[in-house]
Amino acid sequence: MKKIQGIGVSGGIAIGSACLIRQAALSYSKESSLTQVAEKSRLNKAIADYTESTKAAAANLRTRVGDHDAAILEGHLLMLNDPCLRGEIDDMLAKGATAEHAAAAVLESYIIVFTASEDDLTRQRAADVRDIKNALLALLQEKSTAALTLPENAILVTEELTPSMLAALTDSPPTGILTAKGSITSHAAILAGTMGIPAVFSAEGGIGQITDGTVVILNGSSGEVILSPDESTLQTHTSRAAAEREVRAALASFADKPTLSADGKAFCLFCNIGTPAEASLVKASGGEGIGLMRSEFLFMDRTSPPDEEEQYEAYKSAAEAIEGKPLIIRTLDIGGDKAIPSLGIEHEENPFLGHRAIRYCLSHEALFKTQLRAILRASKHGDVRIMLPLIISPSEIRAVKALLEACREELSLDPIPLGIMIETPAAVLTADILAREADFFSIGTNDLTQYVLTADRGNRAAAALYDPFHPAVLRAIRHVIHAAKSAKIPVAMCGEAAADPRMIPLLMAMGLDEFSTSPSKTLACRAEIAKWSLPDATALLERVMAAERVEEVRDILQN
Repeated sequence: MKKIQGIGVSGGIAIGSACLIRQAALSYSKESSLTQVAEKSRLNKAIADYTESTKAAAANLRTRVGDHDAAILEGHLLMLNDPCLRGEIDDMLAKGATAEHAAAAVLESYIIVFTASEDDLTRQRAADVRDIKNALLALLQEKSTAALTLPENAILVTEELTPSMLAALTDSPPTGILTAKGSITSHAAILAGTMGIPAVFSAEGGIGQITDGTVVILNGSSGEVILSPDESTLQTHTSRAAAEREVRAALASFADKPTLSADGKAFCLFCNIGTPAEASLVKASGGEGIGLMRSEFLFMDRTSPPDEEEQYEAYKSAAEAIEGKPLIIRTLDIGGDKAIPSLGIEHEENPFLGHRAIRYCLSHEALFKTQLRAILRASKHGDVRIMLPLIISPSEIRAVKALLEACREELSLDPIPLGIMIETPAAVLTADILAREADFFSIGTNDLTQYVLTADRGNRAAAALYDPFHPAVLRAIRHVIHAAKSAKIPVAMCGEAAADPRMIPLLMAMGLDEFSTSPSKTLACRAEIAKWSLPDATALLERVMAAERVEEVRDILQN
């Protein structure tokens, strides 16, 4: 028996036999003996075949995981048909390159750029481009792209999982997935989660020890993988997997219930989404609205920013999908870990403390007004609200209000609520002042934790310091909620901590109004809230706030 460690990207315990899938090596000539016209014809045919097969795979995927995740594959087509990318390929064909070399060289250049990005989401786009490159090369060399078929109870083991690989497995999905590369933010991880397949990525160094047929136990939550387990370990994990299934069945009973504490106190339970297509998941997951809709998706993987009409249609579709429930759209939040090449942002030594988020938007007024106009127009189709990221001063809110009012008058539309994210020490310490300008607060614990503790959440060396249960972070959260209550404005939390079962009773006792989580965690959050009465939650909060060290806090919550 041997244990290896990766990153858990899709929760659940999977037990099965390893089935290894390796990427076939493809060789090709760089210089063509054919005419440019002939090579371009070969390339166009490969692209046409790829487009047809990808559309079919997306349609097949749509029946199993819905529109949003199927759109991941359709996004590959948008990327491949980008005029800039296609122009670079044509330039290489004109210089005598084979279709294989031209496509591979240009796509590899994009892979290099994406991989070098400081933004984790942008880095993960490298896997999508690699997926496109491998598929095109296979088609150009007339290699088989038939759907994969796995045996029952198979644990898929591969170097890197791609969306197209998962799409090819929809008729015989694996019991679990184990890869050497990959991230929790990758499209493949998102698909695995939606399909309910436990998955562990980035188990580099351990994959080479596995052969076909090896018995594997993987925990998609902790990232732990056990190879060739002994009988006792196998029985223990088989029982744990059965218990997990029972928990999932119990959570399903909370789908149509209101969000109430054990003693009847009502809370709002909203969802965080990254694209309009995900809005359809809100109702299905039992969400009561959208507490955070990120708008960066509209600006990524393209050569120019979206115009007003494109943004309006995106926001409108989300508003209509949730049928009158609140929709809070966060304005463009770029910089830090969210680089967007199409906006030409200059490299900064410390982007988390640089020209990002609301600072960038206020210095690019035309771009910002386009977004504000689109959101205002979408407000005619639902309860739409605006949320501003990285606010540290009331002057920033007033500047946005002036722009918003100008846009509103141009469009002859009614005002809509304007709230802010609290995610810096400056915003915490002046929360009472900011509350005079904002219609609502939403606490972004992901950034707030790293700024309060000066610990970069993407830095492995500092990972042990990044902890939302640190007394400083808990006091910051309590202070913000108190300021919001004093000003009589709603206060929410849209960071990952909002779904942590250890944090939930503390937030209830502090007076949080709204929890906003990923759709997959909505029911678990509602079930946890239902366990606690306010007196019990308050008693726990008092013990926690008396603790001096994060270790003490965790011991209290663990016990």
